[in-house]
Amino acid sequence: MSYEMILVETHGAVGLVRLNRPKALNALCTPLIEELGQALRAFDAEPAIGCIVLTGSEKAFAAGADIKEMKEKTFQDVQGEDFITGNWEVVTTIRKPVIAAVAGFALGGGCEVAMMCDMIVAGENAKFGQPEITLGTIPGAGGSQRLTRVVGKAKAMDLCLTGRMMDAAEAERSGLVARIVPTEDLIKIALGIGAEIAALSRPVVAICKEAVNRAYETTLAEGVIFERRAFHSTFALDDRKEGMEAFAAKRKADFKHH
Repeated sequence: MSYEMILVETHGAVGLVRLNRPKALNALCTPLIEELGQALRAFDAEPAIGCIVLTGSEKAFAAGADIKEMKEKTFQDVQGEDFITGNWEVVTTIRKPVIAAVAGFALGGGCEVAMMCDMIVAGENAKFGQPEITLGTIPGAGGSQRLTRVVGKAKAMDLCLTGRMMDAAEAERSGLVARIVPTEDLIKIALGIGAEIAALSRPVVAICKEAVNRAYETTLAEGVIFERRAFHSTFALDDRKEGMEAFAAKRKADFKHH
């Protein structure tokens, strides 16, 4: 497909989606979000793709939702159209792993979209925050909820009530970021992680992603039961048999993704 606000590339078995509104620091307007959803769904449906990387520019992953688009809306407008609900959550419905490769600003909606991904790899210049309070509103795409689950109540209150930014080092200490890498190597490293994941058994990767996500949605006891049943289900896969046989034979596994 042809897109106006994103760039889409394929690197082996890894799909790369790059937000591309440089003059607006990749502010998340409705057309961009709709294009993002289309691109993610297309990669999710493509059998040759095993992992997806979502990124922006070196200056900004996304500096937030598009305030110019929102500022004239009324309560009746946002409530009537159920603003955000319809298209922003597409990221969370993708079954394949989605890696957010974040350089520069990931603020407001940008931070929220990054948190919807399965892991965040941050360049050394990355800055995260939920500054909605300084605009007279609050996070609306999961910022107060996902951030609290990831970094805890104290840190989430600090960020959401003051609107301050935290750098990559603080974000990693707080559990928001999986890895910090040199900014100039961010895309290469994120694509490398994606390639590692894509080379594994894709049905098992999907099962594992679902199991980890379940930990955020249920109690420990219920989560462990879900994990146990999911673990048992992998014994129906040829890839599970191949993986264990390869380990026993001290050779590299040759996964066929079934």
